[in-house]
Amino acid sequence: MAEDSNIILNSEDQSLGTIQIAPRVLEIIAGIAAGQIEGVSRMHGSIANSVSELLGRSDHRRGVKLSNSDDELSIDVDVYLEYGVSVPKVAAEIQDKIKQQVTLMTDLSVKEVNVHVQGVITEKEEQQVDPNDIFGEHENKDGEE
Repeated sequence: MAEDSNIILNSEDQSLGTIQIAPRVLEIIAGIAAGQIEGVSRMHGSIANSVSELLGRSDHRRGVKLSNSDDELSIDVDVYLEYGVSVPKVAAEIQDKIKQQVTLMTDLSVKEVNVHVQGVITEKEEQQVDPNDIFGEHENKDGEE
């Protein structure tokens, strides 16, 4: 889980004050960036994330953990990939995209992005169920009853 303290962004001109960013903001940035990679099926999250998603609330922090030490960020990302993709290639793209987006949006240094592949998701097969014969009791040969 992310630390509760805000991260102070360093800028050369601090005459107007300091800029602080909450760790959850960085987790959201990383979650959105990872979700945009082709081959990522979904992010891995907790039961609370799943319940929130069922209620219609999306949590872009799902599957992202942030660690901050000595002004260097470490980001852990838990993902499910689509079946048939190259795992090393997709994982490297996730690492590059997250590092790029966090650096671009916050000017913070990302030390490492660790990708944890939690599983592979296969395509769902469409099941043809006749609402008038849900148990398949009236089988026919030519599509007629």
